[in-house]
Amino acid sequence: MLRSAEMPEPVHELATRLEKSIEARTAKVGVIGLGYVGLPLVLEFNRGGFPVIGFDIDQRKVDAIRAGTSYIAHIDAGRIRAAVQGGRLDATSDFRRLAEADAILICVPTPLTPQREPDLSYIERTADSIAAALRPGQLVVLESTTYPGTTEEVVQPRLEAGGLRVERDYFLAFSPEREDPGNPEHSTRSIPKVVGGVGPASARLAEALYRGALDRVVRVSSARVAEAVKILENTYRAVNIALVNELKVTFDAMDIDVWEVIEAARTKPFGFAPFYPGPGLGGHCIPIDPFYLTWKAREYGLSTRFIELAGEVNTAMPAHVVRRLAAALNEDGKCMRGARLLVLGVAYKKNVADVRESPALEIIEKLQADGAHVDYHDPHIPLLPKMRRHQIELSSVSLDSKLGQYDAAVVVTDHAAVDYQAVAAAVPLIVDTRNVYGGRPAARARIVKA
Repeated sequence: MLRSAEMPEPVHELATRLEKSIEARTAKVGVIGLGYVGLPLVLEFNRGGFPVIGFDIDQRKVDAIRAGTSYIAHIDAGRIRAAVQGGRLDATSDFRRLAEADAILICVPTPLTPQREPDLSYIERTADSIAAALRPGQLVVLESTTYPGTTEEVVQPRLEAGGLRVERDYFLAFSPEREDPGNPEHSTRSIPKVVGGVGPASARLAEALYRGALDRVVRVSSARVAEAVKILENTYRAVNIALVNELKVTFDAMDIDVWEVIEAARTKPFGFAPFYPGPGLGGHCIPIDPFYLTWKAREYGLSTRFIELAGEVNTAMPAHVVRRLAAALNEDGKCMRGARLLVLGVAYKKNVADVRESPALEIIEKLQADGAHVDYHDPHIPLLPKMRRHQIELSSVSLDSKLGQYDAAVVVTDHAAVDYQAVAAAVPLIVDTRNVYGGRPAARARIVKA
């Protein structure tokens, strides 16, 4: 039962009680959203000694965790199984159980609408679910990437609809996720965790919570600053990738290899950080997050022209790849309509099984619209899932003796497990967007960089 907001327990007593339970590892941690961000957090808090409940509306994920199996390729099922069997990990789709948690971490999607405006519906619905179970003394932390101000302007009012007040009855903070799926050098545990609270007690408690499970916590002055940190990180990458994508097109017209230019430039020991061109941006952050900032900036009468231009450059890259392929086919006396084409890699990055916002999806759709017969090969994605903006009914083909049937192949994702030399020995034309053929000679194929 909720404590009446008319007679709240002193905030220092609530905070002290929660802080002590965090130190004792008796605080129960609830994680909402068991995807690429939430599931690693669940396992790290469990490893840190905390009892954990994972929440998700997808019953298949809940059932998988309870069965001790993994649905994310780079996450070891053994870790899940050990946590469940140890009795300190449970998963559920029953959001009424949020009242059991002492700390609640929100790790839900923040996509864009078709008009490229923020879609906060997942955050809003989640906040409403928390509000229905919120009790005094709980800590709520938003991890979903969003524009500065979301925690206070969107989450806080919903949590307080029942009369509880932040820094008096409950605590609220923002801590941006910094996941890099498939990166063997950095993990959820080792990547520094930025934390910003809506107030001082919230900040202190959120910092204490994450210190109990992760190697390093960086506390900033407010939730807004923490939200802005994530936007800066992803905008920095988006803008620099746009720069090298534009240079790629420019240097190609000058018959200059942009990859060779970048490799030479990176020998400078100061003032230069290498970024690499590609077929477009993918993933759940870089193609999306900068547009959250541009949308919010308009509220202040500002135009983020630099960011918007970078977005235009990056979103134009799939069409550039298709044009390069069409031109290369034409040079061989072939046309796009009726051509048999093989797309190598549909994941948004190498060595992961994640197709969110992958440029491969748009490339495939454009090729099909131009009349080509398209297959794909991806060792990590046997079947293309149905997505909000893409409904492509294809499954991965094997790289076997039938390779010779293709008129051309397009390297979209540079998975390590693909035998690129076997492709080059059988396919006459390869459009390489990732420089996988670099300085290596191809057995048969003509290599065109794009």
